[in-house]
Amino acid sequence: MSESKGWSCYILECADATYYVGVATDVRERKDEHNAGLGAKHTRSRRPVRLVWSRACSSYAQARGFEARLKGWSREKKRLLVVGSLRLD
Repeated sequence: MSESKGWSCYILECADATYYVGVATDVRERKDEHNAGLGAKHTRSRRPVRLVWSRACSSYAQARGFEARLKGWSREKKRLLVVGSLRLD
C-alpha cells in the first residue's frame, strides 16, 4: 500500500453502541462501505454505523500505529477521545 495517499485513522459508532477502529484513505467513503455491509465483520451485523472521530495521518504506518493503539483502549477511553475529553498525541 502506498503511504502517500493521505491515510486517516477513524472510529465508527455502531448501532449497538460499540466502537470500531479502522484506517482508510477516504473515511466517509469507507463509512458508507461499512453501512452497505462491505466493511469488517464487526460492523456488518451492527449497522448502521456513524463516523464519530477521525484523524489525518502523515502515512499509512502512522495510521496503522494509531489504529493499533486505539484498539487496545477500553470502550470508555475511546468514548473520552470521541467527546474531546482525551487527546491522542
